[in-house]
Amino acid sequence: MAGSHRAQRGGGRAAAREARREKARKRNQTIAAGVAVVVLVGGGGIAALNAFGGDGSSNDAKGGKGPGDDKSSDSTVLADDTGLLDAAAVKTLGANGTWSVGKTADAGSAEDKEFVCQAQRFADPAGLRTWVRRFTNATTKDSAVQFVEVSNDAATAAKSYTTIINWLSQCASEKRTRLNTSYALSGMGDKGWIAVYGQATGPKTRYRSISVTLAGQATLVVEHDTNGTTPPKPDAVLNATATALQKICPQTGGCGSGTPAAKASLLPTSEPPGFMAPAEMPIIAAIDKPWVSTPGKVGNTTQCEQTDPKKAKAAKYTTQTYLAPEFNAPTEFGLDDTVARFASPNAAAAYLSLVRKNVDGCQKKVSTAKVSSTGTISTGGIKGEAWKASFDTGNGKKAKYRMGIAAVDNRVVYLLFPVLPNLDITDTAFLETLTRAAERSAAYK
Repeated sequence: MAGSHRAQRGGGRAAAREARREKARKRNQTIAAGVAVVVLVGGGGIAALNAFGGDGSSNDAKGGKGPGDDKSSDSTVLADDTGLLDAAAVKTLGANGTWSVGKTADAGSAEDKEFVCQAQRFADPAGLRTWVRRFTNATTKDSAVQFVEVSNDAATAAKSYTTIINWLSQCASEKRTRLNTSYALSGMGDKGWIAVYGQATGPKTRYRSISVTLAGQATLVVEHDTNGTTPPKPDAVLNATATALQKICPQTGGCGSGTPAAKASLLPTSEPPGFMAPAEMPIIAAIDKPWVSTPGKVGNTTQCEQTDPKKAKAAKYTTQTYLAPEFNAPTEFGLDDTVARFASPNAAAAYLSLVRKNVDGCQKKVSTAKVSSTGTISTGGIKGEAWKASFDTGNGKKAKYRMGIAAVDNRVVYLLFPVLPNLDITDTAFLETLTRAAERSAAYK
């Protein structure tokens, strides 16, 4: 593409299509073989460590028909379901209505997918046992699930815990689901997180709040699903998780100490440091396939910006491109996220100002351009602006884009998203994505 168009990714349509296919192949191979175990590292990232192996089927070591069928160990840790939440305890999720206990399953009868973003049946296929209990509230239409996986030892449980965290950041098993907010937990077990997802299921948004905690040799998941207009606060899931931990940790260890608390923080991700998790990509109604990322081409811009990080002498800059390779979208589809690190906050602010000035004045310099601001950002030290632009390309056709730039400290993020038929997002969603990209850039060193 030339002129007002963005350059083709990977050097051409064929290369772009092949990159998508390869990304899809790798993703499918990963899920089929069992997602790699990962460990948390500095800067909000996750590094691959190894894989448990196994396919999560009932042929795995713990896949018997009940606690009496566990042949892999004589351990009696959580040997029965008395340590699970009951109807009275789950009222911590909400006092309205009446909660009732639904299905309780063990490793032999658990479903392949019990909680949001779950990529395979077990995070630890060779573990001792698994318990799942579901809850419903007929009055509020809320639902909940408790999932407990017991590993042979605390070290293996830690791998299971980080595997689930990686599932949450990728969320490759869900349709039209976005990670809205996340919280780091303290005073609960060894460590933990809460993540809140919005799932587009119709006129209303289904919010799925999920906690993942490590307690000695057990990994605990508690999920609460409810309908709403805004993402729920973490309090309900926090309280339910604290109650669930109190019931299991005398057997599993890892009881933790202090007052249970949740602090807003970015969920760890296996993406390159400084870039968004695929689960944080905006929801597009027409796309029911997961986002994935791949290294992108730095310098993709429109005619409006009239500069790039290289010309501005950024100390370092990188681009990641987010695609939906399993969805049959045009080659041009995708969101480019460029992060640039400058020598100082002043240099970053100067670059931000230059780009904003150029884009705001684009219509005067480019006769075929029509540009309108779609919102600004000024929060948490982040300042930025987003636009929607169109360019006449001849024969009555137009090329349309969403673009946005934001600066925080000595970093600048720039997003570029081509608007294609039936493949657009709202002004609000794009601004939220730009804000999240700026927040993630803190890990870019």
